[in-house]
Amino acid sequence: MVSTVAATTGTAAADAAMKKDLGLNKDDFMKLFVAQLQNQDPLAPQDPSAMLTQLSQLSLVEQSYNSNTALNNLLTAQNNSSSLTAVSFIGKNVKANGNSTTFDGSTQSALQFNLSLPAASAQVSIVDGSGHTVRTAALASTAAGDNSFSWDGRDNSGALVPAGAYTFAVTAAAADGSALPVTTYTTGKIDGVNLSGSTPQLTIGASSVALSDVISVGA
Repeated sequence: MVSTVAATTGTAAADAAMKKDLGLNKDDFMKLFVAQLQNQDPLAPQDPSAMLTQLSQLSLVEQSYNSNTALNNLLTAQNNSSSLTAVSFIGKNVKANGNSTTFDGSTQSALQFNLSLPAASAQVSIVDGSGHTVRTAALASTAAGDNSFSWDGRDNSGALVPAGAYTFAVTAAAADGSALPVTTYTTGKIDGVNLSGSTPQLTIGASSVALSDVISVGA
């Protein structure tokens, strides 16, 4: 029953699209086609092959609109599924591709990153929403794999920065001074979801990450 209703709805949508774009739908076309048959000259009837061509063209146009309608319905269902998935993340801890972090005014923030090779030296830079670097911190030799830097929310002068969203970058070098690739992550507990855009955004305090950037989810 549900499939029948969906099919009927899809056909109606396709007919409406044809009416809007072409000025007529398949019902209008059939009325014209029948009128053409009824009013043809008996001594010079319409060419059957031309009439078959007209019917095949109508069929192709209708199939095209039906396919577009079905694809739009599929995309809508997929978007609804993504929205439900995003909402289910609320209260969960996530790890996502990104470089944003939130400082709540008191709690330390864990800035996580990954090195493909061991680094002889590394540096973390933290930037505020205005693009100003508020903190730089030199790291000792760092092992390959996942690493973390705990930021206490203080700037280079030792003053506590305002609560809000910040971004960070990590640079690393090998023993010979060559730069090493670094992957940064946005981590934290999801406290909300923004569904206004094409991709759901998961909020972590003042920061946010796209649902598509999430790597792992934990309790």
